[in-house]
Amino acid sequence: MRAVWYSDFGSAEEVLEVGETDAPNAGEGEVRVRLHASGINPVDVKRRAGGRGTSEATRVIPHLDGAGVIDAVGEGVSADRLGQRVWVYEAPGTAADLVAIDAQRAVPLPDGASFNDGSCLGIAALTAHRCVFADGSVEGQTLLVTGGAGAVGHYAIQFAALDGARVISTVSGPEKGELATLAGASEVINYREQSVAERVLDLTDGHGVDRLVEVEFGGNLTDAVAATRIGGVIATYASQSEPEPRIPFYQLMYRNLVVRFEIVFFMPEEAKSAAVSDITRLLGEGRLQHNVAEVFSLAQVIEAHQAVEAGPVGKVILNVGPEA
Repeated sequence: MRAVWYSDFGSAEEVLEVGETDAPNAGEGEVRVRLHASGINPVDVKRRAGGRGTSEATRVIPHLDGAGVIDAVGEGVSADRLGQRVWVYEAPGTAADLVAIDAQRAVPLPDGASFNDGSCLGIAALTAHRCVFADGSVEGQTLLVTGGAGAVGHYAIQFAALDGARVISTVSGPEKGELATLAGASEVINYREQSVAERVLDLTDGHGVDRLVEVEFGGNLTDAVAATRIGGVIATYASQSEPEPRIPFYQLMYRNLVVRFEIVFFMPEEAKSAAVSDITRLLGEGRLQHNVAEVFSLAQVIEAHQAVEAGPVGKVILNVGPEA
């Protein structure tokens, strides 16, 4: 099969290779998916650069999200799944023609959704779902989603709004503000022009938001604490600018705040199942928006990784099959 791989950490142009390698087989409880699209996440380029620990493999095929068609099933998996269109998550090695994964990680893709749509989901959509719903329904609540035009933030706005919440979002400019508004944000704050905490308190009559989905925990912590109501929840999934933030213990304690640190790989299985169920239902109903920034071919993987590192507004996708 044709695939992308790296054998050492480094820049995209230094370590990424494209070539032929052995195709995987579907083991017990697994399916093999012939991929059409592979979604690239920031974690993929960070791992390739060596920023996410060591690797035990001598050759790593990157990427974890994608979409395609099941072309083989392993022992214990119904043959009825052959030919099924699916989106996949936690599927190491989607930068290739084929990937073999646990059957439950290959989720039926509704007819109205494209392979490119399916490859946008995975890490971003499951993370967003967990951050929004870890403490139950948000119907009737007010949420603040920071970075509302980002991959996770864009889905978080949609999930919250579709569940009946009022959503406030922060962005860095007008284009991103339009994306957040289209996703369902009722108010948008340009954090480069306004004090986020002050504006949130104005919009909530001084009470603060019930829940906050936070893209930059360390960098935004002061505003996050001030903008969240007493007894509220801050769910965070990144802290890139301040990876080791100082915690204002007494401010958090006297506001009785819950802080959740969320990462999709360690979500409880029941939370993943709930997210997959909701995502698939919304896909089938045509109610989810997917923000695709750029699409590259497998041979253009170096440019694709560089595009992710440049901070695109939306998902970067590799088309690895005949159609998307």
